[in-house]
Amino acid sequence: MASYSSFSAATSSQLSRWKYDVFLSFRGEDSSRNFTSHLYEGLRNWGIFTFQDDKRLEDGDSIPKQLLKAIKDSQVALVVFSKNYATSRWCLNELVKITECNKKNGQLVIPVFYDVDPSHVRYQRESLAEAFDKHESRYKDDIEGMHKIKGWRIA
Repeated sequence: MASYSSFSAATSSQLSRWKYDVFLSFRGEDSSRNFTSHLYEGLRNWGIFTFQDDKRLEDGDSIPKQLLKAIKDSQVALVVFSKNYATSRWCLNELVKITECNKKNGQLVIPVFYDVDPSHVRYQRESLAEAFDKHESRYKDDIEGMHKIKGWRIA
């Protein structure tokens, strides 16, 4: 119980710096109409102020500045890894920013594995390996693109 009190005291002093309690990162076509929408509603019902971008362009490359700010302004990033998460450059770019915020600002990152084995994410196997292979094929002649893929893999 003492560890909870310590966490509570430590985080309460930082609450003013966070705009959102949770940033929800997910692959829309995999989970938005079922799992993620229920997760979002559950968080909201518990009074947890959650940012969910439901207006994303799944095939887009660049993330709008507002979205980058929402990631940065969230105390926790909840990343819903699904079979097709890595097929979205948008999701992978979010993940890079989330990882950056974790390292720089101490943002807590909580992975959720939706219909995917955690080892497939960690070791980039199965559907994640296929997604990265497709990205590498697409960017094979683009040095900047290959650099971006390396960042995605690390994140």
